[in-house]
Amino acid sequence: MIETKTLLPGVTLRCCRDTRFKQGCLSIQLVRQMDTGEAAMNALLPNVLLRGTNQNPDLRAITHRLDELYGASVSSLVRRVGDYQTVGLYCGFMDDRFALGGDRVFAPMVAFLEELLLDSPTKQGGFLPDFVESEKKNLIATIESELNDKRAYALGKLLKTMCRCDTFGLPRLGEPEQVAEITPVQLYEHYQNILRVSPMEIFYVGSAESEQVTELLLPMLRRLPRTPEALAPQTGFHPCEGRDVMETMEVAQGKLCLGFTTPITNRCPEFPAMQVLNTVFGAGMTSKLFMNVREKLSLCYSIGSGYYGTKGIVTVSAGIDFDKEQTARKEIFRQLAACQRGEITMDELTAAKEAILSSLRATHDSPGSIESYYATAALSGLGMTPEAYMAAVKAVTLADVTAAANTVQYHSGYFLKGGSQ
Repeated sequence: MIETKTLLPGVTLRCCRDTRFKQGCLSIQLVRQMDTGEAAMNALLPNVLLRGTNQNPDLRAITHRLDELYGASVSSLVRRVGDYQTVGLYCGFMDDRFALGGDRVFAPMVAFLEELLLDSPTKQGGFLPDFVESEKKNLIATIESELNDKRAYALGKLLKTMCRCDTFGLPRLGEPEQVAEITPVQLYEHYQNILRVSPMEIFYVGSAESEQVTELLLPMLRRLPRTPEALAPQTGFHPCEGRDVMETMEVAQGKLCLGFTTPITNRCPEFPAMQVLNTVFGAGMTSKLFMNVREKLSLCYSIGSGYYGTKGIVTVSAGIDFDKEQTARKEIFRQLAACQRGEITMDELTAAKEAILSSLRATHDSPGSIESYYATAALSGLGMTPEAYMAAVKAVTLADVTAAANTVQYHSGYFLKGGSQ
């Protein structure tokens, strides 16, 4: 059970009291509208915050402090959830019940988190230049490493093509050239602004009561000069003209990505049926795409579909030989058409449901998976607990899946093939 409390204007705490785990977790996220002008700064910020504080001025001191807290961990948290980008920190720590000699871990963990968030060393009105420049290089390297994962690269290109009228096509971490232009003063001023105006989402998993969590967090929160601004609600796909794009690159295997749209989002009652459809169609080794396009016809090396429920986008990604593009396209469309005609066996329907149910059952397997599900659901607009979600999936019929399939329309395609540019 999740208990939700408003601690201060624009600050929401969600507590999951669970005594099954030796570890607890706490996440703090500032929620922003996804925006090309600040995406890179938001992605860079938590890594700079983790470089050092006035009391613990470098990575060695921070590591030592975490070791003192029974090997606790703190990591950056940057998510893209539909129209939103979040920036913050995620903490994992031993639950107080398992500390030696009555030691407390949660309270000093919150104090250290406050230090990381609000006590960064500065120079001439900005973050320390060494911290910023070092983390800029790391972030650029992370972004550019996507080139080595051609499937992710091609999917990113497809989303950029489809979402030209929307922010959903923006890369979660920004663009390398945007990162390179960030200055220490610009980043610090941006941080002070988003601390003041951004809605803040805090999530806790552990054995502490919500009252105790509130008591520990309020002193830190009251240090913030808050004038929060409301966020616009999540939106579905923003219509724009479809395009088919081809790019050449020195690659050994072609990457074909097809994008489809549906008015069904995770805020709609038909959402569970859409999830089942996606799994029947292409998500998993029992899907029509895998069993037919890959296994039966050998038209691809890999294939799978994904459903972005926050926006109402379905994608298909396939690794193919360069000369198989048109044949693979036709077969992918043929398998979707079969779903739209209701040509789905009970075995396919049952296997798809069980795959979704298995994933949902795992939601409560760890503090991290609990935080990920509920924190993301709250931002995306998904109003179902995992239990309610499972009940809805079990109730999905073949007619529901067929109806969902008939809302899916092709929009854009991207094909990465070998050769010189």
